[in-house]
Amino acid sequence: MTPPMQTDALTGGFTDAPVDAARAFRAALEALARPGRVQRLTAGTPPAPMSVAAGTLLLTLADGTTPVHLAPSHDTAALREWLVFHCGCPLVEAGQAVFAVGTWAALLPVDRFAIGTPDYPDRSATLVVEVAALEPANARLAGPGIRGEALLMVPDAAVLAANRARFPLGFDSYLTCGDRVAGLPRSTRLEAL
Repeated sequence: MTPPMQTDALTGGFTDAPVDAARAFRAALEALARPGRVQRLTAGTPPAPMSVAAGTLLLTLADGTTPVHLAPSHDTAALREWLVFHCGCPLVEAGQAVFAVGTWAALLPVDRFAIGTPDYPDRSATLVVEVAALEPANARLAGPGIRGEALLMVPDAAVLAANRARFPLGFDSYLTCGDRVAGLPRSTRLEAL
């Protein structure tokens, strides 16, 4: 017999789903289109330890056809129930994930995640990395969507630069902190400060 679902799993979704999802989708696109520019995502309230920004991202981008991996830092019964109830997403191992959520340390090693293939580079994972802060900056960003340069605190500039070296293959990332998110697509060049 399956244990009953916790009440926490039933709360914390979008209040006005069409409007909340549209606003969050726009912010998620802006974050990836303008790497290093911080956006706010405030519509979802997931159980701890997931941030509001990460929860809102998944409410917006995940559904029954979107495999999600919860790294050990975020693999709790409450979060599993919340995601299944609100998104309907299958929870999978790292190698099968379209989205993976956790702290940087819990997501390592990142070579477990799909990076696409030469014929289908879009068949890669997107990492939702929960960070303690997005500033002060420890990396200089350049590339598509950035006029000149942008500055951001990233969890591991060397690993992220190596990911960029595989372009057009590689994973994309969202860095989330509280209700804030910054995008870091695989096309972004990084230089540690």
